[in-house]
Amino acid sequence: MTTLATTASDSGSAAGDTLTRDALAVLQPGFDGTTAPDWVRRRLGEGLASVALFGRNIVSEDQVTALTAQLRAERDDLLVAIDEESGDVTRLDVRTGSAFPGNHALGAVDDPALTRSVARELGRRLAGCGVTFDWAPSADVNANPDNPVIGVRSFGTSTDLVARHTAAWVEGLQSTGVAACTKHFPGHGDTNVDSHHALPRIDVDTDTLYARELPPFRAAIAAGTRAVMSAHILVPALDPDRPGTLSRRVLTELLREELGYRGLIVTDGMEMRAISGAYGLERGVVLAIAAGADAICVGGGLCDEGTVLKLRDALVAAVRSGELAEERLADAAARVRDLAAWTVTARGAAAEAAPDPGIGLVAARRALTVTRSGAPAPVTEPVYVARFDPIPNIAVGDQTPWGVAAELARLLPGTASGSFTGDGAASQVAAAADGRRIVAVVRDEHRHGWMRSALDTLLAARPDTVVVEMGLPQAAPRGALHIATHGAARVCGVAAAEAVVAG
Repeated sequence: MTTLATTASDSGSAAGDTLTRDALAVLQPGFDGTTAPDWVRRRLGEGLASVALFGRNIVSEDQVTALTAQLRAERDDLLVAIDEESGDVTRLDVRTGSAFPGNHALGAVDDPALTRSVARELGRRLAGCGVTFDWAPSADVNANPDNPVIGVRSFGTSTDLVARHTAAWVEGLQSTGVAACTKHFPGHGDTNVDSHHALPRIDVDTDTLYARELPPFRAAIAAGTRAVMSAHILVPALDPDRPGTLSRRVLTELLREELGYRGLIVTDGMEMRAISGAYGLERGVVLAIAAGADAICVGGGLCDEGTVLKLRDALVAAVRSGELAEERLADAAARVRDLAAWTVTARGAAAEAAPDPGIGLVAARRALTVTRSGAPAPVTEPVYVARFDPIPNIAVGDQTPWGVAAELARLLPGTASGSFTGDGAASQVAAAADGRRIVAVVRDEHRHGWMRSALDTLLAARPDTVVVEMGLPQAAPRGALHIATHGAARVCGVAAAEAVVAG
């Protein structure tokens, strides 16, 4: 640790100190624990301007409020960032499931005023906890239904729909003084690879890109989004050599110069294999800042002081070697500080927002699509809930509960449940149900052959089965009663359970 700290400031000059502070300022690191570590508090005094909260840092809203107060005791204008999309990707409600439906559910309703209200209530909660920067919303147009990482995180497949709801979400969130970060530029919706694992490639021509992917980002910029997040994707029509996060053509020439964006550009998580696997973490960070990024998201996986110091020192070394222009680093750091200053002046807006804690359930109920086969028998007795579990993507994580079992057990005491995956799931469900009516809960049935097969077998034997789809509703509705929730947030489960009982 001492050696790294000395390397960054060995000149002892004012210029060296400024360079070191700027290098720290562009980092947005995470950390372990539910209280502020000493190393984070110490680095705040040395120039660190942002921290990021993940599910591991959150137990309750009161605890998060105490944590952010600890941090702000060291630096009042600290940017506290979080990846809170609502819906499937939640950190604030990581242990219970989100109190708000996600983008796809809001897109299914297609009421921008409702989207604005949901984002406003989410922002009010975040601001109340001391969080000032949200890595959301996703402005990706879900052009590929087999996309393994976007899916219900998108408002939908229509560019116009995604654009109007992206703008509404940004407006609602920022009305509470929480900065929005529209992602993943220039658009992650037409990928079939998860950038957490490898580098996705989008082979579309420039006309398609401009007509389909860019309008939601234009709408976000017009709505005043304070930040935009880059995507770790290769788009040869824009840059055949480097992914968006590392591309000057994408970040500076397209986003800054052509689209006229003046706010903060932050990278997606730099530990993701699309970057770290091909370029290495330290090299990737230098290339990202050089390309036009202003802030570096890191800490979803690597969240120790040593990583922060290595990245700081890599940036300082790149400036001293001439690889990275000192003016570019200074400009990036200034944009971070400018956003931090905005959050201080905007802080009072949250207190002025009228609470609307029931808006999430209202939205989830409106998002349901219910399809009946004939006149299905009403569900009045305890049922067996069979949840078919796909492997969750890393953005969603595996900590957050989902499904309808808990809510149906509350509405129908005596209800039992189980989770199933892979071949043989149908026979296991039939045995476990023991004659009770079955509620089969699926998530992206169209993407999982074993899930489709299990449901085929189950419905052939038990045609009275109720099917609840909590992912993208791409497969044709089937079952005596089919309920599409357009997402797996807790409130979506509540709304679906009510619909099961109502028939």
